Amino acid sequence: MSFVYPTFLWALTALAIPVIVHLFNFRKTQKIYFSSTRFLQQVQEATSAKRKLKHYLILASRLFFLLFLVLAFAQPFIPAKEQVAARQNIVLYVDNSLSMSVPVGERTRALDAGLTMANEIVEIFPPDARFQLLTNDFAPFSNTYKTKAEVLDLLTQVRLSPVSRSFKEVKDRIDNTNRTRAHDEIFWFSDFQQSTTGALSESMPDSTQRLHLIPLTFEPLANIFVDTAYLENPFVVGGEKNTLNVKLRNDGTKAIDQLLVKLTVNGIQTGTSSIGIPAQGSASTSFDIVSAKRGTSQLVISFNDYPVSFDNEFSLALNFSEKVKVAEVKSSFTKSPVEIVYGNKEVFNFRSFDIKNVNYSVLQETDLVVLNGLDIIDGALTSFLQNYIMNGGALLVIPSSTPDLVSYRTLLSNNTLTSVSEPQLTELETPDFSNPFFENVFEERANRLVLPKARRVIDWGNDRSAILKFKSDKPFLSQFTRGGKIFLMASPLHPEFSDLNNNFLFLPVMYRIATSAKKADWKPYHNLNETLITLRIDSLSGEQQVRLAGQQEIIPAQRKLGDRVMLELPRFSMNTGFYHVMVGRDTTGLLAFNLNRNESLLKQWSAEEVKQQLGGADNITVFEANSAETFSNEIKTRYLGKPLWKYALIVALFFLLIEILLIRFLK
Repeated sequence: MSFVYPTFLWALTALAIPVIVHLFNFRKTQKIYFSSTRFLQQVQEATSAKRKLKHYLILASRLFFLLFLVLAFAQPFIPAKEQVAARQNIVLYVDNSLSMSVPVGERTRALDAGLTMANEIVEIFPPDARFQLLTNDFAPFSNTYKTKAEVLDLLTQVRLSPVSRSFKEVKDRIDNTNRTRAHDEIFWFSDFQQSTTGALSESMPDSTQRLHLIPLTFEPLANIFVDTAYLENPFVVGGEKNTLNVKLRNDGTKAIDQLLVKLTVNGIQTGTSSIGIPAQGSASTSFDIVSAKRGTSQLVISFNDYPVSFDNEFSLALNFSEKVKVAEVKSSFTKSPVEIVYGNKEVFNFRSFDIKNVNYSVLQETDLVVLNGLDIIDGALTSFLQNYIMNGGALLVIPSSTPDLVSYRTLLSNNTLTSVSEPQLTELETPDFSNPFFENVFEERANRLVLPKARRVIDWGNDRSAILKFKSDKPFLSQFTRGGKIFLMASPLHPEFSDLNNNFLFLPVMYRIATSAKKADWKPYHNLNETLITLRIDSLSGEQQVRLAGQQEIIPAQRKLGDRVMLELPRFSMNTGFYHVMVGRDTTGLLAFNLNRNESLLKQWSAEEVKQQLGGADNITVFEANSAETFSNEIKTRYLGKPLWKYALIVALFFLLIEILLIRFLK
């Protein structure tokens, strides 16, 4: 035990005062003689003994009263476990991800509780301490140390952010921005979600740092969120009926009955569905949608899920373009399987040309050119197609039974092409459904499929990323990038060489080849944790910049390749919702961004579990505080010690009360 004012203990000499008073305040007795004093003498002796006892008790109570009164003014305290030194560097990390909107008490959000606790810490340290405030936004103010007044002002400006950070990201940020300065104290306010914290073993704190973990623990809550959403027909064509399938997930331990799910299209509610979701399970529902023939549509899936509401909306963007323009160049006048598959006039604008009568101006405007069964490709057509591909066009090459390899090599810029003669048809391998080419194409992925058979007439070596392969691992259909896209098939579409056109794979593969050349292949939604997306934008000049206009306007870093542009997204500066893709004054498309699904998984690590995963060193401490009040008491005890003057004052008053009672009632 120590004292704030130890010199005040000299006042203990005042204890001599009541002793002196008691010694010199005894009255001298006067003897009075009576005729018979035998019985009076006995009464006198008994009264004198009680009087002495009373005086001693009163003396003791007065001594204790003065003793504890002096101790109260000297302010005794139990020394702090951790001393507050001068000129300390304090780092405050406040997790402000959207999961921190979940209440930790009856009505207090986790973020508000964390900010209150951070204020308590700032107030504890002396005025010459310097503070670094860090949030998930990694804002510029976090690069430098602030005074106490400045950091208190910054704490009032902290708001929820759609950005999630792993433990390692935050730790690296702290270390990288302060390489030349040692941190005496790091206070870490977080909900420690298991889904977003990441690998803690990679983030061991330095031995010169003291890491204090302050967990903000949620009550057990259910949370409903959209796991996936996809169109039944992935080839988005305006004006046609389609079905939107939605899968919702329940992260809680309690089943949800009759959850009302709404679909809004361009601000107008177009459908509702009521579903039940089991605990720790999922359920699916669907909505029929019909949209305009051209333009874009903003779809929002919403529901009410209290009190976790930050993920109650899910956005999708549908980009509808004109019909896909396909042109076929062939060597015969008979109707080919290509013309049959692209004969849907609601989806495709199809033209067919004989090799001797090709309209190059029409080919220039098409999205996909199909060379079907040509023995030789003349120089004029080769030169045109090479420029067409370099400008972002798409080409499908289906060889004839006797292709001229020289002209094929020149067109494809591929010297590895060789002629192959196989005696019989060979079955193809099951498609690799993880290939991005087949994304959202097949709803069910059965293992037992009736696969097409073919025999090759050309070979171009091994291709591990081939769209379709033989069981021998030789490619049957491959995709190459030469500015635009080149699709190369190993066999003609004749019955003696392939039965692909009679197989279930033919339609989706040919549709996917055609629609991959249109803007309809834009994804219906992206997550905020994505860093790179690729868009196809027609008529994009070299000097024009692509802008994203939503709640704020963003010009991301970008790289152009033909009519394709790759955007490097500043994901930590973006919000959920819709962004229009702008080129100049023109709107060329619509993007939708949603939260990373991991943010909706609320299962937490306890602070002790975090400490153990970080190695459990002595420089890692844990504050177990369920409220701001208990945290305030704990932080003061740890850094200021436990004051005892209140207890000393209470004891002093207690002995004063004892003295009064002795005088009043002890006769």
